[in-house]
Parts: sequence; structure tokens; C-alpha cells
Amino acid sequence: MPRSSPAGGLSRRDLLKGLATAGIGAATGTLAHGSLYQRHHVELTRTTLHVSGLPAALAGLTIGFLTDLHRSQTVAHELIARAAQLLMDERPDLIVLGGDYVTWGDRRYVTPAAQALAGLSAPDGVFAILGNHDDDRDMPAALSANGFTVLRDARTRLTVRRETLDFAGIRYWTRKVIDIARVLRGASPMTILLAHTPMRLYEASALAVPLMLSGHTHGGQIVLPGLGAIAAREFPIVAGKGRLENTTAFVSRGVGTVYVPVRLNCPPEAALLTLQPVRQP
Repeated sequence: MPRSSPAGGLSRRDLLKGLATAGIGAATGTLAHGSLYQRHHVELTRTTLHVSGLPAALAGLTIGFLTDLHRSQTVAHELIARAAQLLMDERPDLIVLGGDYVTWGDRRYVTPAAQALAGLSAPDGVFAILGNHDDDRDMPAALSANGFTVLRDARTRLTVRRETLDFAGIRYWTRKVIDIARVLRGASPMTILLAHTPMRLYEASALAVPLMLSGHTHGGQIVLPGLGAIAAREFPIVAGKGRLENTTAFVSRGVGTVYVPVRLNCPPEAALLTLQPVRQP
């Protein structure tokens, strides 16, 4: 059985295997702690990203980033609203939403997911993409109703601090270089690619995209000492920042959970990203 689920996400089998690997007795206690405590405590992650070609005027630009909310029976409104408020307290210049607002396209939670995010705003806008768990009609409509810009294989151009900045957002199933290149055609040199899965890092690098923001991995959701994130080993970056050639990427651990309502050594996060030029040697 492959590690990826049919929807291309984390594998339930591998998540459970991660718990089992810790031993039956230890896993039981760990499961209780991860379910009752860790998954409910959202952290604010502050990270500086060094971006190739970043204009000097954009140094210090801040982006608030939320992803993988998975509003559902086991992921409550309060958790998502708390993550959103953590970002608002930081007053970022822009906000990006990385997809998977619900689980398995469950339309019962589309409106509640959007309502939990309704308080988000930023001087230069709120931009959203969809994940593999989101439908292509109701979820984008609910996000748009909040005043967010939803990018589905689309690009939008901003003028920030008198500099041109493009945001390009691709669908989860848009994978080929030629298709991503079509979305990027005519983009400015300073373009940020929003791709739900970090697997698109290879294509972003091939297309010389300076910065990519992703989620999807949940940071592995279950991270065991000495073993790491068993369920997310296939990804080029499981969580945090990384770089491939001239492309910088950040992958968020996200807010919610899938398959099992547990997080171990992998707390949910809201991320505040500060952009800086690449340091010269």
C-alpha cells in the first residue's frame, strides 16, 4: 500500500504506524496527550525567509500564513479562530491561506470554515488557494464572500511599497512544469507561488520562482524522537523552510488534523513570515 492516500495526503496507515512504533503502552499515553493537549495548542511561528531577487523596498515585508485547517467534527471553530487571531495580532502586510479548509470535501463545514476565517484582513490583501480536500465550487465561493482573492491556476499582481509583486496560485492537481509555466506567463521577477503541496518545489525551482509557500504535510502530524515524521517522508520539505537552487520554500505544519485527531511533537501553527534578500557571500 503506498504511503500517500488516494487524495495524495498523509497516510492513515503510516500515522497509526507512527504511534505503534512507540510501543503499545507508550503509544497509548502518547495518543492521549496528543489528542487531549498538543493538537489544541496553536503556536505562532516566526520565520525569516531569504528570497533571491527580493527588491530592497520589500525587505521586512510580512506574510501571515495559515493552512490545512480541516474544519470537521474533530477540529473545532475555536482552534481555527485562535490561529487566525494569532496572525491578526501580528498585523502582517499580507495573509495567505494554503488550502484544505475542510476534510474530504465535507460541505457541512464549508461555511463554518469560512466563518472561522472571516476576521482576517491585511493592508495588501488576503490570498487563498485550494487543497486536495476542497471542492471547486462551494469552498472558493465561501472564501470569496469573505473578500479573499482565491487563485485557481491564476495570478494576480500587486504594487507593494512601489514594487511589483505577483502571487500565483495553482490547483493541487496542476503538476506539470508546462502547466505551471502557463500560470506564470508574464509574471514579474518577484513572484510568490502558492502550491498546496511542497512536491511542487521541483517545478518551482525549474521555473526559477523565488519563493513558494505550501502546507499539506501537517509537519508529519506525528513526529517520533529518532524516527521523525514517518507519514511525511516523501516530501522534499516536511515542515519549515528550505531551499532548492534559487527557490526558497516554506512548509507550514498547518492547524488541523486528518485520519486521527492527534499531533505528537508537531503542534499546530500560524506562521508569520518575514522576507529578506538573500545574504551575499
